Amino acid sequence: MRIFLSGSSSHLAQALLPRLCAKSEISAVVGIDLQASNFAHPKFTQHILDIRSPETARLMQACDALLHLAFVVLRGKMAAEVMFDINVQGTRQLFSAARQAGISRLVHLSSAAVYGSGENLNESVTLNPLPGFLYGQHKAQVESWLADEFPGALRLRPHIILGPNCQPLLQKLLRQPCYVRLAEPQPQLQCVHENDVADAIIAGLLLPASGAINLAAPGSYSLKQVITQAHARALPVPFSAAKLALNLAWRRTGFGGEPAWFDGVKQSLTLDCSRAMQVLAWQPRYTTEATLASVIQPCLL
Repeated sequence: MRIFLSGSSSHLAQALLPRLCAKSEISAVVGIDLQASNFAHPKFTQHILDIRSPETARLMQACDALLHLAFVVLRGKMAAEVMFDINVQGTRQLFSAARQAGISRLVHLSSAAVYGSGENLNESVTLNPLPGFLYGQHKAQVESWLADEFPGALRLRPHIILGPNCQPLLQKLLRQPCYVRLAEPQPQLQCVHENDVADAIIAGLLLPASGAINLAAPGSYSLKQVITQAHARALPVPFSAAKLALNLAWRRTGFGGEPAWFDGVKQSLTLDCSRAMQVLAWQPRYTTEATLASVIQPCLL
């Protein structure tokens, strides 16, 4: 199997590529990204390319599968229109090119952000991303389009992806010596280790799975619980003050993207992952505690 991989220098790709290239069933990985990957392997070739480039169609010609990771998560000072053009229009263009190339195995990395909030959600619930959180809204738009145009595509919905290569903003959020003061009971969240997501992706490439599939480690946590366990003297900060600070930082420097994502800390979001176990035979190898520790403990050593 020859795989066309978008987002080959992304955070997740750093955990995924070694595992992809180690599989005997995979003969080659053709990667594209705007930045070069640090990963090197005889099976892996990379091209510095925008997903909207017409050149992608040529590179797909000899491939058997499309694995789409590329997506703008936090736009910084990027115009909202540009982010939409990359995330939504670019994805549509990429999948349409795959269709023209005769690629039938299609895997899209979506996100639990498409749900917005809720508890023990399965894949059949209506998508309701947080208002103003463009990443979640774009993921939901792409999923709706794929369900209509490419019903055979696999749409993976991982919760917060953590691990040694995770998004730096998540590292800052979990390692800080303060937490947002919220009413009890504390909202519950989940996470999933990058290696477990990689396992699910590989299973999705090799098995005839389609539709949406949730991914999360069993159990849940609150941000207050995580931060106070790491910092015994952690200080509570009012939600309004924290969001105001984020808003100011974003407007002045572009840090963190639009602050609407921060509204998610006030609401629970937990997933039912039974379909992943049934369809992909997927069992997370990392517990919630081990997944969180992979991010938090390095800063305490």
